Amino acid sequence: MTIVIEVRSRKDLNDFIRFPLALHARDPFYVPPLIRQMRHHFSRRNPFFDHARVTSFLAVRDGRICGRIVSILNARHIAFHNEKAGFFGFFECIDDDRVAGALLGTVADELRREGMEVMRGPMNFSTNEECGVLIEGFGRHPFFMTPYNPPYYGSLMERCGLQKAKDLYAYILDIPAELPRKINRVADYVAKSGVTVRTLDKKRYDHDMRIFQKVYNSAWAGNWGFIPLTDGELAYLSSNLKPIVVPDLTAIAENRGEPIGFLGMLPDFNRVLKEMRGKLNPLTMVKAFLLARRVKDLRLLLLGVSSEYRNRGVDALLFSEAFKGVKRGGYQRVEFSWILEDNLPVQRLVHMIGGRLYKKYRIYERRL
Repeated sequence: MTIVIEVRSRKDLNDFIRFPLALHARDPFYVPPLIRQMRHHFSRRNPFFDHARVTSFLAVRDGRICGRIVSILNARHIAFHNEKAGFFGFFECIDDDRVAGALLGTVADELRREGMEVMRGPMNFSTNEECGVLIEGFGRHPFFMTPYNPPYYGSLMERCGLQKAKDLYAYILDIPAELPRKINRVADYVAKSGVTVRTLDKKRYDHDMRIFQKVYNSAWAGNWGFIPLTDGELAYLSSNLKPIVVPDLTAIAENRGEPIGFLGMLPDFNRVLKEMRGKLNPLTMVKAFLLARRVKDLRLLLLGVSSEYRNRGVDALLFSEAFKGVKRGGYQRVEFSWILEDNLPVQRLVHMIGGRLYKKYRIYERRL
């Protein structure tokens, strides 16, 4: 018999965080997160908890943990979208319908009691972070800050009565010797109009991250599931990313000093995290430092242009500038992720550069 218990103690939280490491121990593609960082992420120091209520659960059978999940009531989503939708996240489970059903049913009951009409997920914790279940593209290394799961997760969701809400796409590109002529031609034209692009200034890191927040909250405002970043969330994100941000891979577009576009790429530090095996200590930190210099893959996770400057070639100018940093760094591949299935303008741009669709993630939902 499977029972679902709420995470209440420090031991429960430790079991919750460590469960995927045991579940996926023999999976060559699983990348464990840093245990210490996950504890921090689930603490009150995470500003997400300023406007959201999260309840974590463990599934237990015969004294052994066999699954986990969280229930998320995000007040900012409810207010911003005027939608009574709650979420589930951090879903991990053995290949068993009864266990998955017990976990998802527990969250559904929790959200229903709060007056929600839809359960959606997985979100870890929102669309500003990892989300979705990998449904295509198995047998490939997951890139930094992207979800990973075995193939049976999607089937578990569907057999438990969940349906597709939205698919998210990931594209891969082998770095070419040069960008397509059309990209460069458009970039030159935009540059002559007075739009300038510069790389991130680490000496003014906080200032440039506030620029990112402004562009992000403008450029993504119409996107499905979007929630604006708060000042607290920006500070939290900035602090986490600062050690790994490469200025040459971050481009800011401005028109007469006004920020209008942002492009951000990060080296694929999953290659490093995999070797750290969830541990953060002097030995693994030295290993991380040495391995980081050998990372030659990138993830482009941020590309946005303020709404009033879209379809004017600003994205081409951002690509042109960032491409210089990519070539200087000797990088070999870049993943573009994630891109909404119905975001055709960005998909066309990625196709123009030579990217090919190679992974799909799915967000599920169920009426309550």
